[in-house]
Amino acid sequence: MAQLSQASCEALGEGGALAQRLENFVPRQAQLALTGAIADALDARETLLAEAGTGTGKTYAYLVPVLLSGLKAILSTGTRALQDQLFHRDLPRVRAALGVGHSAALLKGRANYLCRYRLAQARGEPRFVSREQADQFQRIVVWSGRTRYGDMAELESLPEDSPLLPMVTSTVDNCLGTECPFWDDCFVVQARQRAQAADVVVVNHHLLLADLALKQEGFGEILPGAQAFVIDEAHQLPELAANFFGEGFGLRPLQELLRDVLVEARQAPGALAPLQPPVATAEQTLRELRAAMEFLPPRGTRERALGSAPVREGFDALVVALEDLARALAPLADTTPGLDACNARCRDIEGRLLRWLGDPSANGPQALLRHADVPPADLDDLPLAPDDAPHDASTDVFWYELTPRGFRCQRTPLDVSGPLRQHREASHAAWVFTSATLTVGGGFDHIAQRLGLDDPHTLLQPSPFDWPRQALCYQPPGLPDPNARGYGTALVAALLPVLHASDGRAFLLFASHRALREAAEALRDAPWPLFVQGQAPRATLLQRFRESGNGVLLGSASFREGVDVVGEALSVVAIDKLPFAAPDDPVFEARLEAIRNAGGNPFRDEQLPQAVIALKQGVGRLIRSETDRGVLVLCDPRLSGKAYGRVFMQSLPPFARTREVADVAAFFGK
Repeated sequence: MAQLSQASCEALGEGGALAQRLENFVPRQAQLALTGAIADALDARETLLAEAGTGTGKTYAYLVPVLLSGLKAILSTGTRALQDQLFHRDLPRVRAALGVGHSAALLKGRANYLCRYRLAQARGEPRFVSREQADQFQRIVVWSGRTRYGDMAELESLPEDSPLLPMVTSTVDNCLGTECPFWDDCFVVQARQRAQAADVVVVNHHLLLADLALKQEGFGEILPGAQAFVIDEAHQLPELAANFFGEGFGLRPLQELLRDVLVEARQAPGALAPLQPPVATAEQTLRELRAAMEFLPPRGTRERALGSAPVREGFDALVVALEDLARALAPLADTTPGLDACNARCRDIEGRLLRWLGDPSANGPQALLRHADVPPADLDDLPLAPDDAPHDASTDVFWYELTPRGFRCQRTPLDVSGPLRQHREASHAAWVFTSATLTVGGGFDHIAQRLGLDDPHTLLQPSPFDWPRQALCYQPPGLPDPNARGYGTALVAALLPVLHASDGRAFLLFASHRALREAAEALRDAPWPLFVQGQAPRATLLQRFRESGNGVLLGSASFREGVDVVGEALSVVAIDKLPFAAPDDPVFEARLEAIRNAGGNPFRDEQLPQAVIALKQGVGRLIRSETDRGVLVLCDPRLSGKAYGRVFMQSLPPFARTREVADVAAFFGK
């Protein structure tokens, strides 16, 4: 055993540093196997692809060898919430237990930090739609005077989707850089400086990918010095990378540009009069374009959108409106740094729009609009690859999506394995990709291909939980095909006996929002508190669910990941249908067509593996500790009626299985 591997296993083993210094720490054989493999990869600067089942303790398994190795390391997590947990809770505990003095830094995308310039502008131009919003803004003002790091996450009362955030944070396009009067006190600059000096930097996938794509958004100066990368929740990376190696524009950044033009114009004598008319015209053009798009399907290809004459005319009118605004801004750009930035933003969005419309003249050098830390569900403002990067546009799909009050248009590459491989090989660093859900039927082929890993070292470490004792898998008999009329009614009828046996305490996960709403309506008179996605923010729903003791939470795909409810509060996870990707996803459909054209089998090579990984994520919500007990209800009859059902079942933990609801009642002692 190599020295680092041995030291890591000793630290995590019986009588080791963590057992001695961390309360309730219990050595686990699965964790030792994982940490040994990670240590070997760090030692040899190799690539490791490791699935670690729920309960393995993968966070400690990679923190210990990273800290003992002394390497400059980048740790990337799936979400900002996990990033905060890793930096503020897990990393300090392990560092203290090991007695190492390595410095660590937390780095997020710039949109997570207070921008003093934007705050000052917002104070002069209040745009509040309610008294509550005005009160929240005042709390931000008060907090701005005492915060040390300027991390908006410190304001726990501020919702993640608050409309105040774009008013008081910056993006690459509206940042004034060294010309900003607050440059010396900039929280983003300070965060980068701390990260550059640190031994261990904790980021999230959005920031990591933005930097790989652009070398611009947060820490391009740090990556070249990194000797090790650990990518947690690595199953998310390919889909996120497709967004970051593409480009897009949307209604929201366009509206923010128009608002900022007027704000900046009021600071420059004589600028308001020539800018107000083109701004007003652009605002009206956007309203008319969105109205024309109302009759389109919610998602579709560029060709589907432009096939509508009113929509095509709306986009053409938007091009003209942006050209007029750019001409009005050009002679004023030197007046203030703010107007100069608005001029560059206007030209950039116009270029994105023209490229999306298929104008070949729009492919020259452009000022790139970059935004690093964007939730996967909100891609209005994503970065793109540099114009001089080698790129085959024939492998891209151009598409649009409508939101309740807006739209976004996107170019997405179908295959990101090439750029991911290129960046990984250029780093000459160790790379560890880990997650609880990487394999399909015990194999890594699907995820390895999508990540551009040709011959990685692999480790499949099953969950150490006693699944046959702790859990039961129930498949209700007699349910119709999931696409048949009446499936929703039959589903609720099958679930009710389970919910009575468990006294609620359940997650019901649905493949569609419509099915979720129908089930919520059918259960509204049930004797348990119902917590329905959309009625409150996700974190609030989860907190209320935990506190209720016997609640039933109804959620869709977003609740398959990142939900950690330990104990009896969550005793049932029910999944209505196999989570095959939505047929209206233009990127997914284009990927399937590309596989078909290459002689592959779209279902076998893409649809099935993606659905297996998604199902494993949902199943992983059930058992979160050695003392948890629970019932998994898999309602989709295709699991037993279709040959591919075996692939799903072989990919799940070794549950005891039943088709008798009486066994569920007996499991709960009823």
